[in-house]
Amino acid sequence: MTQAWSKLEQSAARLSAQHLRELIDTDQRFESLSFRHEGMLMDLSRQRIDAQVMNELLALADEKQLPSAIKALLQGEHVNNTEDRAALHSALRLPKSAQLRVDDQEVVSDVHKTLDRMEQFVNQIHQGQWRGYTGKPITDVVNIGVGGSDLGPLMVCEATHQFRPEASLNIDLHFVSSMDGSQLSNLLLELDSETTLFVLSSKSFGTIDTLANAATAVDWLQERSGLNRELLIKQHFIGVTAAPEKAVAWGLSEETLLEFWEWTGGRYSLWSAIGLPIAISIGMQGFRDLLAGAHSMDKHFEEAEFANNLPVLLALIGIWNINFQDIHAHAILPYDGRLAHLPAYLEQLEMESNGKSVGIDGSSIAQRTCPILWGEIGPNAQHAFYQLLHQGTERVMCDFIVPARRYVDRESSLQEQHQLALANCLAQARVLALGDAALTDGIERPPWQRYFGNQPSTVLMLDELTPYNLGSLIALYEHKVYVQAVIWGINPFDQWGVELGKKVANDLITALNQSANHQYDPATEGLLNEIQHLRGNGQ
Repeated sequence: MTQAWSKLEQSAARLSAQHLRELIDTDQRFESLSFRHEGMLMDLSRQRIDAQVMNELLALADEKQLPSAIKALLQGEHVNNTEDRAALHSALRLPKSAQLRVDDQEVVSDVHKTLDRMEQFVNQIHQGQWRGYTGKPITDVVNIGVGGSDLGPLMVCEATHQFRPEASLNIDLHFVSSMDGSQLSNLLLELDSETTLFVLSSKSFGTIDTLANAATAVDWLQERSGLNRELLIKQHFIGVTAAPEKAVAWGLSEETLLEFWEWTGGRYSLWSAIGLPIAISIGMQGFRDLLAGAHSMDKHFEEAEFANNLPVLLALIGIWNINFQDIHAHAILPYDGRLAHLPAYLEQLEMESNGKSVGIDGSSIAQRTCPILWGEIGPNAQHAFYQLLHQGTERVMCDFIVPARRYVDRESSLQEQHQLALANCLAQARVLALGDAALTDGIERPPWQRYFGNQPSTVLMLDELTPYNLGSLIALYEHKVYVQAVIWGINPFDQWGVELGKKVANDLITALNQSANHQYDPATEGLLNEIQHLRGNGQ
């Protein structure tokens, strides 16, 4: 137990009987607990902290040697110790003039070679020069991927749809990830095989569900065209992978491959060639704006004092809530429909990264680590789980995310709708913190209409939602995850908890395709026998 940790435990006891409404009702609280970086404001004034707690959290960061850990991450040291490699997604955002060597290789030039190659592909598609097997230009692009190869591009494309340039307006983008084939089979009913391009995204090029969807797409093209597999793949597939030799063995052409690197984690990969659908949607300039926004947050993370460093402060507030306030649920609540997929994206980013109970030295972790994340667009969530937030028995920390401006120079009805979203966002944060004190009507209410409040929340307000500001927001959460991992002493860049299930599933595929007896646990045997019976293969 470190000295800073012990002091924080004492502060938690000191503040345990104090309601948030008392903390909020102090002079200069908003001014002292709101922080800005470029087009983003982070308001921590509704967190159950005071100046002493903030100082103790900053001391904890120093005790955990966070400055050297940040340097190690950004300079390409092997911070992913269990896989003995760097975790250098920040290098994907570096400007062309930068220099960075990782494992004796200069990476920035390679990154920009890939970006230039992406731009060639994007221009060909936008200009109608990429054509299908009958010579017609591409009108539909289907991204086949799972996890980070799906969630990142899907989230960004939805969030930045209004920034599509004229050249991309005739291209419809679709995303397929489900392993049961239901998404793809329904989509193929609507598509024209002559004008559909598939982007096959897989870091390892060994993910069975992704390859199964790709095989279905190839079969569909062959059924519609009557042409051979090699020709169809060359004209209707782009591969994005860190295993090009496997992609070529599958049948992809080297001319239609985009590569990225093993040090790019799947959930951190939208900045790489995995982001091709984003570039197709908003153009290469829009994609570069996204990268620039993330790079700006990288520099802020590296250079800003911790007392004003947004990723560090957001992470420390999480540590305070999880480890000292006994809160283990985290709701992500965007008040903008364009950010509908952000909660799912952050669920993967945080829970796959920090959902660990073993430290970097192999020992068991004594304290809590990652909480359970979930979320929904605010207005929908208000009619779903806000009942629990306001009057349930669970303590929950919330992140409200909202742009201050939208629909500039648009009709007044749309402006009013955005005002409604803003009002609801601020109201919910206010009521969660203050409870009944947020009401000013003086009416005495029965117990079932009472609001206790005292639920902490952070408000992240963007000046407006642009590719640049979105890039900055995503990078903020990426670095938050890393800071928390450093303090907990875990590796946020591996995901061994994902791997075992895949291996067992591969074994069970054989069992499902055969009627012979198998030796599994009784529960699994029972289900296998029932499945075989229902298929007519069992007794």
